[in-house]
Amino acid sequence: MAFLRYSFFLILVFCICTAVSVDPLGNFCDDATKSNSAKTSATIGKVLAELVSVSAKDSFSTTSYDDDKNKVYGLYQCRGDISSNDCLSCIRDAAKEIRKRCPDQTDARIWYDYCFLRYQAKNFVGQVETIPGIFYWNVDFVSDSDFFNKKLVQLKNQITAEAIVPKNKGLGKGKSTLSPFVTLYALMQCTRDIPKIDCAQCLAVAVGNFPTTCANRKGCRILYSSCYVRYELYPFFFPLDPKEKLANVSMDNYAFKMSKP
Repeated sequence: MAFLRYSFFLILVFCICTAVSVDPLGNFCDDATKSNSAKTSATIGKVLAELVSVSAKDSFSTTSYDDDKNKVYGLYQCRGDISSNDCLSCIRDAAKEIRKRCPDQTDARIWYDYCFLRYQAKNFVGQVETIPGIFYWNVDFVSDSDFFNKKLVQLKNQITAEAIVPKNKGLGKGKSTLSPFVTLYALMQCTRDIPKIDCAQCLAVAVGNFPTTCANRKGCRILYSSCYVRYELYPFFFPLDPKEKLANVSMDNYAFKMSKP
């Protein structure tokens, strides 16, 4: 019975999905953790299968598999504003893609717009991490930087206060009207395995990039393993107001860099 259940999980992870998959925002494969062990590879597969199976029911989960000497730990988190179906679809794509991009590494992470997934051959659960990091920023600048930055700081403070409240599960989001025609949208989220103080620390490190990497930019994303921060001048999170619709914005308008250990 256990074998049948595991086989079903593997089919769920590695099946060919009919929906169009979205490209990940980035990934990290630690080459220092390469392993040719067939047992370790199988263990990673079991961890991913378990995470995919749970993602249909919850937006966050951790798991581990195998004995203490060969244990692999896994974690996923979906963005707190998306549906359970979108969460499942994102984690399913992430589980397939991460094995393609990191076939031999036992420390691997992958970021999508809707979700984040990682596994590692050591226990990382509950530890705040801001390296590696992924940075995207709009190549265009705002016209009135002083006014924009004032409104951005106000909105950042508001949603940070929301994100660190336990009942909000690490999620803070909001918007601010800049003019009758322009609205600033921002969202941040911590992984639910870290405590309130570490969530606040991670978010502080992330938004610390606003005056440098993201200075006066029309949009920016900072993605760490423990938290995520984003702001844009268009709607990108749910629920949408009746007059709003998700913008179809090309990533060609964004510059990119990654910080590694």
